Amino acid sequence: MNKQINLHKQIKELFSTTKKLAVHSQQVAQRLGIKNENDFQIVRKILHELVDKNYLSHNKREGYKLFPKSSGLFGKITINRNRDAIVILENQMEIKVSENNLFTAFNGDTVEIAFLAGKKNKNGNENIYGEVIKIISRAHTEFVGTLEKSKSYYFVIPDDAKIPRDIYIPFDDLNGAKSGDKVIAKLIAWDNPNLNPEGTIIDLLGRAGEVSAEIKSVIAEFRLATVFPKNVIDETEKIPTTISDDEISNRLDLRNLEILTIDPVDAKDFDDALSLEIIDPHTYRLGVHIADVSHYVKENSAIDIEAQSRGTSVYLANHVVPMLPEKLSNNLCSLKPKVDRFAFSCLIMISNLGVVKSFEFARSVIHSKKRFSYEEVENILEKKSGAHHQTLEKLWALAEKLISLRLKNGSIDFESAEAKFTYDETGLPNSVKVKERLRSHQLVEECMLLANKLVSKYISDMKSDKTVAPSIYRVHDLPDDKKITELAQFVKKFGYTLNISGGVTSKSIQKLLAQIKGSPEEYLINKVALRSMAKAIYSSHNTGHFGLGFNHYSHFTSPIRRYPDLLLHRLLDEYQNGMSTKRQQFFVTEIPRIAKHASDREKVAVNAERESIKVMQSEYMKRHIGEEFQGIISGVVQYGIFVEIFDILIEGMIPVRTMKDDYYLFDEKTYSLIGQQTNKILRLGDEVTVSVEKVNVERKQVDLKLIEHRVEIKKKNKK
Repeated sequence: MNKQINLHKQIKELFSTTKKLAVHSQQVAQRLGIKNENDFQIVRKILHELVDKNYLSHNKREGYKLFPKSSGLFGKITINRNRDAIVILENQMEIKVSENNLFTAFNGDTVEIAFLAGKKNKNGNENIYGEVIKIISRAHTEFVGTLEKSKSYYFVIPDDAKIPRDIYIPFDDLNGAKSGDKVIAKLIAWDNPNLNPEGTIIDLLGRAGEVSAEIKSVIAEFRLATVFPKNVIDETEKIPTTISDDEISNRLDLRNLEILTIDPVDAKDFDDALSLEIIDPHTYRLGVHIADVSHYVKENSAIDIEAQSRGTSVYLANHVVPMLPEKLSNNLCSLKPKVDRFAFSCLIMISNLGVVKSFEFARSVIHSKKRFSYEEVENILEKKSGAHHQTLEKLWALAEKLISLRLKNGSIDFESAEAKFTYDETGLPNSVKVKERLRSHQLVEECMLLANKLVSKYISDMKSDKTVAPSIYRVHDLPDDKKITELAQFVKKFGYTLNISGGVTSKSIQKLLAQIKGSPEEYLINKVALRSMAKAIYSSHNTGHFGLGFNHYSHFTSPIRRYPDLLLHRLLDEYQNGMSTKRQQFFVTEIPRIAKHASDREKVAVNAERESIKVMQSEYMKRHIGEEFQGIISGVVQYGIFVEIFDILIEGMIPVRTMKDDYYLFDEKTYSLIGQQTNKILRLGDEVTVSVEKVNVERKQVDLKLIEHRVEIKKKNKK
């Protein structure tokens, strides 16, 4: 016993006097002069005990070393696709973490870090670096991927490129899954960065590469809830399906108005409806009628808590993951034609030139006279005949005035093309085409923009030096200086000028977009310009909307599918009925949290929608291997060029390794690949003919082959 106590003391002294010591058990024994096997086993036992007591730590590569003391530095880690990371501390300081110093962190984990020596970046500024020393909590423990088998073990290759390791699956934890299956693996343990994480299969999604399995994997990867909890379903079932006369008597009755809805042909949830009354030859009363979801979804109810958690409906390529149960989203709240529905109406007195004279908001009851698709309204506007054509024509004439005024005030009108699939009876894509932006789309957009602006202004105007008027805003910040400088350099290569002297303005970007209108490179520059913009978010502070050129803007018009709109309805109702000081303080506290969560959920929805579209794009292209397409070079990187195919907006890649006609080097300054023998230059915006070589639905990748390169884009002369 005395020997064990003495060895225990010697081992602790060994590590405490040499704090950076990292040794294996044999080296510890050697340093202590231990030669016989019995004493060596005592040393090993002591080392294990010191690890259990967090005096020492151990990993296979380094052996034993002092357990790092708490740094007191905690934060959430964000890992990028290159597997470098940033940890944002509680004081908002950003710490960079290289791949080698991630320990066992996954993207989104809360971690403890320790500082490392800083490094100078390209601008001469010092970056602060750190290493992860402990995982405080896991953001997620379930991961989507493909099960594979080596000679002696199974492993899951995660779909998420940010996950640094494959997940080892013991034979006893396969749960019926086979090699090549798309699965969900649950993390069992990962404590040693030198070993792979270990997991168990908890769900089988199908065969990797099959569309149904890949869509399920998108849903699982982004953790979208496709089933509502039982308490939400139970609460929904108790909601009456009939409208009470008592409630109607408390509302503005607008059922006699000529109210119309205009939506996509396949829409089921109708958030908004329009009306237009002629007051005199120069004055209209424009009605923007929005589904009164707040009447049915009460604050802190089970439905409300679930809706807030989801944040938004998610529109995947082939189906919707709704924010609200179907009974509400597609029925009671949906402004269907020929039935009475509760609404929150924005009634706007407006001149025929688009100038707002006054406006008011009222809880109402409406009765939509007609449900139109966008295509039907466009046909009526074209022919100037059909159901309700006079009202629709006046609405379009008013929308044109609103567009003109908005652009005059600096609003940026990006032309962002979007592809739409049609599907066969098995749910596979059989055609794809670019959505045309119709006048009917713009008609609805302008009316919604106006209502969103007015409700934000209405609440903002309630603020004074002595009162607080909490609200939730849709804000859009100025573009980042670096990104806007890169945009200016990019468009210069096409002969255009973006004036950023003294800082960029929305009007300078608007002027650039006007210059490129109708040019071959219009779509590409629009795309790059849009990427240079800041992302619009929800906020409790009104900082304005740069892109729209609005000082006040909120989301009010889609409460069936966006939680911030539902919250704004509640706020508006409280302001109209006299918000108490207690409620003001409640919203001051709660809105920042809700705004951040809604912004985060919106990002998840956008990314999930994008990934589901990629699944359908790759599935569609799989049927066109060997066929030729016309496209434009939409991206240039060191390992290849990206080409976006005209007419279908599907992007594929031509890997440099497949380009046998020359040896190409990447020129970052000119966004081009340059052939070293032929001086052939492949640059952004060049038109090409390509053929489809290979498609991997599982990886959502389309490989192309360059057939012909045409430099048909004429550079514009500077003026």
